[in-house]
Amino acid sequence: MSHQAAVLTAPGHFEFVQKEVLPTAPGEVLVQIGVVGVCGSDIHMYQDGRIGNTEILSPLVLGHEFMGVVVAAPEGTLDGDDKPLRVGDRVAVEPHVACGHCRECREGNPNLCTHHTFMGVYPRDGALQSFLNAPSHNCFVLPDAVTDIGGAMLEPLGVALHALRLGHVAVGDTAAVVGAGPIGLLLVQLLKLNGVTALHVTEPLDWRRELAQKLGATSAASGVAPEHDSLYDVVFEAGWADASVQDAAVLARPGARVVLVGIPGNDAMTVQHSLARRKGLSLIFSRRMAHTYPEAIRLVAQGLIDVDQLVSDVYPLADVTRAFERHANYEQGVVKVMVTLPPSQPEN
Repeated sequence: MSHQAAVLTAPGHFEFVQKEVLPTAPGEVLVQIGVVGVCGSDIHMYQDGRIGNTEILSPLVLGHEFMGVVVAAPEGTLDGDDKPLRVGDRVAVEPHVACGHCRECREGNPNLCTHHTFMGVYPRDGALQSFLNAPSHNCFVLPDAVTDIGGAMLEPLGVALHALRLGHVAVGDTAAVVGAGPIGLLLVQLLKLNGVTALHVTEPLDWRRELAQKLGATSAASGVAPEHDSLYDVVFEAGWADASVQDAAVLARPGARVVLVGIPGNDAMTVQHSLARRKGLSLIFSRRMAHTYPEAIRLVAQGLIDVDQLVSDVYPLADVTRAFERHANYEQGVVKVMVTLPPSQPEN
């Protein structure tokens, strides 16, 4: 049986192909994909054919922020929260597949697993296709209060939640976020929820600055201004990890924590050593997420975090190139781009 997939065959070029629906391995379920988010890391791979030092060496299906419906699952299957998983369940799928056996996994840091694979990052195909096999423990059943689009947004929310934890934010802290893309805007909401007393955002795009203030930022600017130099207890860099890293260091007060979330396109970042050293900054590197989906689901289901408001564009799979180009070019009004896949049946 076959189904449709959008395959990245060269930088900037998708081809629609028919892929075989593979038999599920032990511990896997078959998920019919419903919604896929376009991430900044997807844009790196789409434009450059690589992400960091990982090069795409053969055609690849992108897409790691996604939800779908379980269409095949053995009886007695449990999801990642040890809840029953059944055919017909709407699920969000964590794309990171850790080995579960290495030291990092045993110590509770599966996001640091050195033997992992990641859906949508070479060499493992992702979700821009009608059907995908996924480990059952990577699936999390969605309550009715979480929309399909909200389910796909749980992956970036998990990234933001993991970064927040690494920053050890305390009630009463002052905080800054560099970059008001989806991750930065989710951090704004999480920081507000955690009781910071000042929350500054830097972002060059005016519509994103406005949304940041609507979601809880107490001030916003297009770049680093002198009046915000060295003010903040904790700073989150959520941009492209280029000049944004230096901006984060400038905003941080002496002794502050700077959490680096962004991924540079060329695997290089720049921060003035003397500035970071003289301030005695703690530079904390955040990699993906660890044990966040259950908490992220509760935050969204209870209305504590608004993920749907970040979605500016929704395109069908047939328009996947347009979806990626709109994000890549930062066209007016773009914040978060989603791709939807229509219900379908595998073809014989």
